[in-house]
Amino acid sequence: MRLVFRLLGTWLIGLALIFLVIDGTRSLAANVIVFTSLGQAWSQLHIASLETVSSFFDSRFFADLLEVMLQALLSYPAFAVLAVPGLVLALAGRRPRRERFLRQEQI
Repeated sequence: MRLVFRLLGTWLIGLALIFLVIDGTRSLAANVIVFTSLGQAWSQLHIASLETVSSFFDSRFFADLLEVMLQALLSYPAFAVLAVPGLVLALAGRRPRRERFLRQEQI
């Protein structure tokens, strides 16, 4: 399971770095800080899946709350939305530390 967490976390961090480089080059070209929102990136990649997710949330019990949460998530920068769960998954998949303290004879 740790392997799956680490692989998924690494992929998400890699995608976040790609979006960060894209935003950086756009910012350099425009002489203004430019962030691509997750909604813009998702619309450019595959708009049909964005509409499908939106219609799925509209059919749920808390549709109004889910729609507000989805719109808030889509307004954040794409690199941040991908980096945060990527870091959490990568940290969840790391190997636990065996020894935290040194014994007297190890010093």
